[in-house]
Amino acid sequence: MSWHTLPPEQTLALLESQAEGLTTTEADRRLQHFGPNRLERVEPISAWRILVAQFASLVVVLLAVAAGVAFALGDVLEAMAIAGVLAINTSIGFAVELRARRAMDALLRYEVPTATVLRDGRPQRLPSDRLVPGDVITLEEGDAVPADARLIGAVELRTVEASLTGESLPVDKAPEALRDAGALLGDRAPMLYTGTEVVTGRADAVVVHTGDETEIGRIGALITKVEAGKTPLEVHLDALGRRLVALTLGVAGFVTLLGVLRGAPVGLMIETGIALAIAAVPEGLPVVATIALAVGLRRMARRQALVRRLVAVEALGAVTVVCTDKTGTLTAGEMTAVRVVTATRALDVTGRGYDVDGAFEEEGRAVDPADVPDLNDLLEAAALTSRATLDAQGGAPIGDPTDAALSVLAGKGGVSLSELRARLPEVEEIPFSSERRSSATVHEGEDGRQMMVKGAPSVLLDRSRLSADGRAAFDARNAEMAAAGLRVIGLASGPASAQDGLTMLGLVGILDPPAEGVQETIATLRSAGIRTVMITGDQQATAEAVARMLHSTRDGDSSMGGRELAACSDSDLADRIDRVGVFSRVSPEDKVRIVSALQHRGEVVAMIGDGVNDAAALKKADVGVAMGLRGTDVAKQTASIVLTDDRFRTISAAVEEGRVVYDNIRKFVFYLFSCNVAEVMVLLGAAVVGLPVPLLPLQILWLNLVTDTFPALALAMEPAEPEVMARPPRRPDQSILSRAFVRSIGFYAALITVVTLVAYTWAMQTGGPDRAITMAFMTLALAQLFHLGNARSRGPVLRPARIVANPWALASVPLVLGLQLAAVYLEPLARLLGTVPLSLSDWAVVGGLSILPGLIGQLIEVAQGRRAAVADGSR
Repeated sequence: MSWHTLPPEQTLALLESQAEGLTTTEADRRLQHFGPNRLERVEPISAWRILVAQFASLVVVLLAVAAGVAFALGDVLEAMAIAGVLAINTSIGFAVELRARRAMDALLRYEVPTATVLRDGRPQRLPSDRLVPGDVITLEEGDAVPADARLIGAVELRTVEASLTGESLPVDKAPEALRDAGALLGDRAPMLYTGTEVVTGRADAVVVHTGDETEIGRIGALITKVEAGKTPLEVHLDALGRRLVALTLGVAGFVTLLGVLRGAPVGLMIETGIALAIAAVPEGLPVVATIALAVGLRRMARRQALVRRLVAVEALGAVTVVCTDKTGTLTAGEMTAVRVVTATRALDVTGRGYDVDGAFEEEGRAVDPADVPDLNDLLEAAALTSRATLDAQGGAPIGDPTDAALSVLAGKGGVSLSELRARLPEVEEIPFSSERRSSATVHEGEDGRQMMVKGAPSVLLDRSRLSADGRAAFDARNAEMAAAGLRVIGLASGPASAQDGLTMLGLVGILDPPAEGVQETIATLRSAGIRTVMITGDQQATAEAVARMLHSTRDGDSSMGGRELAACSDSDLADRIDRVGVFSRVSPEDKVRIVSALQHRGEVVAMIGDGVNDAAALKKADVGVAMGLRGTDVAKQTASIVLTDDRFRTISAAVEEGRVVYDNIRKFVFYLFSCNVAEVMVLLGAAVVGLPVPLLPLQILWLNLVTDTFPALALAMEPAEPEVMARPPRRPDQSILSRAFVRSIGFYAALITVVTLVAYTWAMQTGGPDRAITMAFMTLALAQLFHLGNARSRGPVLRPARIVANPWALASVPLVLGLQLAAVYLEPLARLLGTVPLSLSDWAVVGGLSILPGLIGQLIEVAQGRRAAVADGSR
């Protein structure tokens, strides 16, 4: 039902109610029918489900299967070691994500405890959950609206709807019916909505919707319907898991079958197959990936970004589009007078927010207000007509934000409100009226009673004494400021009894200014290949003006209003969305459609918001980001990341950390896979040429869980590459294991395999199998360790700055060397791993061979760096 198009009398008739309200008997009957005026409670995700979700990765499943097979075959130690890895990984992820995701519970904060209701013709204060459609409620200044209602009477009523609609200013409300059935939510003047607040005036309204049928309830249902997609990392790790399963089964099956066909004992070949399976699976991968994300989480927390969902850390690094709300995100959320026009001058006003420190300027030059004769009269009128109270400590004012801006403006001009009111005491107030479109105060002065008038410029100009040229000049300035997205307030004065013949004092242009650092952050994101799209419930002209000030749009980008968006099909929106930089007057459903259209085009979307109306889009986006200070509980509980300082520029820092996390994940995946593929190739190569198995299963597990994992953990601590925010985002469909990446893994795995098999073959020819296995074990371990330098950066790591940049990597080298020596010379451990002591000549062979892959890798990096420098110089 389009309640806003019906007159009050018809609304009451349709609801079978009357202006005196319902009887108690009828209200009780309707309460049984409609149910309590409460939002449906949704049970939070249980700790058990969060725990089970930690096993969703195919890599983790594969490790669990490997542990089960090892246990079934009697290899209890191997099974326990793998199980330990799984327990560590699960514990970290579970601890980080244990905080319940209670977006719907947060919606309950918008329920109003009590309401004034007319029952049996008398006003009563009742719990708001007893309201039913047809109840008549009364509201005063400061009241929160307890249910969706249609006005039947109002006096100077204004409400704040920012959290629901995104409208930055208080909204004028009046009971007169609208003709437009398709009016957007923010334009429905006869309607009041649950959770919004009355800032001025009083009203009588009839309840039309309660509980889940309210606009807040609809948003709750929308949040429930929206499916939160997987992050790029989750998608890539799943793909990685599938490849690992195929590799493990294929290699293990091939080698086992080959050995059986050659006549080898079946039991021995099954053990060899298990060894190959253990070699193929990087047991440390889940732990290192989780720790890398946790390290990124800690770094983001230091930069004021609180991560609620672990995988969102990396997802930010893949973002290609940042969709952001305007009010309080791109803007400061503080109405500020930035321009003043009198009959003789046009001045800019500096300063931010509600601080009275500021100056008046004309074409960039400072102007003393005392030198502008008619400016003081305008400033006094601004102070006297304002009903806002400023906080002496510079905090948020009490009252209408526009009035607060006028009070601050007067303070910047040196006007003392206390002295002014002592000189011109107020004797009468004429409140704002939607018909008059103005308000006024009457003051007793030396020359009799004077009236100060504040209102719409066109209305005051019509009532003022102005020449044709004077009127044209003010009209031109008014149009100019409105086109710049300013809210223009007119100020005039005259005798108390005057209806016309006022003296036009001037115009004040008010703006919610850009927040500090926003323009620089948008430029940083653009240099990183990330597009910024503004999505707001505010007016189109205001949104476009803010976009121009911030340079957030690209050349050729357009804007789209809510009506045009509603007329677009999903396919048309997906086709056009690449060239739209500003969406205005949008609904919560519109925001979800915009995010979906961008995702349909292959974009990775971060959505930033703070209101109830943003919650569904925050959930739909690849990364939902909420403001922590001014954000609603709904937004914060739905988002993956919360900016604790409410600064837009924090998103740039978070994106940088996300990219660092992804870079580091690629580094340790490269390192672990090079090592694990080398282990597979060593076993496979020996099997193909008919050599005995060069590595024992427990030795492979030792390498994977101990000597591989510590260097990989060090790679998770790598600092940012210098160009991390100067390169475009990676393609969303780009796999971690790209072709070039796989070729590089294969190349270094082959180098490590060759040196290991050379050491093994040499030892087999000059000694017994135990010595040969030990030589292969040690050469493989140290070759993997020295390969760490190849994994650390995109350039040669043998530079002093890069060597010391990651102390964890430096510390991992002596740690792994010590562990390997213990594996050979610590008797209980050596007996368990099947190793024997080596001679000095053996160590010389091991050392000389194991350092070759790392050395070759660094020489290649140097050569590639020189070629790149020559290519850059020739451009």
